[in-house]
Parts: sequence; C-alpha cells; structure tokens
Amino acid sequence: MDGRELRNCFGKFPTGVTIVSWFDGRVQKGITVNSFTSVSLDPPLALISIHKEAKACTSMKDKAFTINILSDEQESIAWQFAGSKQEILEIDWDNKGISPKINGSVAWMECKPWREYDAGDHVLFIGEIQELHFEDLEALTFYQGKMGSAKQLVK
Repeated sequence: MDGRELRNCFGKFPTGVTIVSWFDGRVQKGITVNSFTSVSLDPPLALISIHKEAKACTSMKDKAFTINILSDEQESIAWQFAGSKQEILEIDWDNKGISPKINGSVAWMECKPWREYDAGDHVLFIGEIQELHFEDLEALTFYQGKMGSAKQLVK
C-alpha cells in the first residue's frame, strides 16, 4: 500500500492536536501528537501513538506524561514540538505535579504509564489519568495537512 495515499486518507478525518510532555530529569520535553484517543473510564485510560524513530519514543519510556490538548491560539507551539523551530517562542509551563503541563491548553490529562504496545512503525502508550483540567476554549484542529480552528478548516 502506498504510504502517501494512506496518509492522505487518514487526513480526511479531522483531529485535535496535542503536545505530549514529560520530564527528562528537570527538563520539559514534548512531542506533537494527533493520534490520541480515550480508552476507558474505569480505570481512566488514554492512548497516544508515537513513531518508533522519534526521539520521544525512547525518552518518555516508563515516564509520567501529560496530554495537552492545544487551543486554536497555540498553533506555533504545535509546530515547535513537531520539529519546526519557531522564532521567539516561549512555552508557558506549569511544572507542578508528575509531568509538565502547557498553560493555555484547552485541556490536559496527567498520566502515569499503564501499558505499552508495539504497533508496526509506532508504539502505543496507554496512560492512567491521575489529574485533569479543562477550559471553555476552541481546540486546535488538524485536517488535510493544515492546522487551525475547526471553523476555519472544516467548511
């Protein structure tokens, strides 16, 4: 199967945009992830998928992590953690708790590692949600290779 065609097919499904963040020692680390889903309410579980070749895949192994659901005002943060350096970008971190959180996010879920599964060229990380927070803001959306508010992208 052609990988580009498969990616284009997946791109027809609008998704939210998250930054998964964790501590590496005392340093905040993160990666942009749009493959995130709820798994269970009891126990409270969420799943993220990270490419095996991403540095994050080994760096976050066995570490607590936060799933930060970005607001439509945080597109530059999404690009920063996707590997596209943004000029003069400061991240407003909240370092309290078991993993760092990005202030201004629509929501965040602080997770401790629960299970990890090999899945082709990705690793599935399932976290048990320990704490959460959400705001009444517009979420950043990824659709057909573009980011923005859902209102902008899905017409």
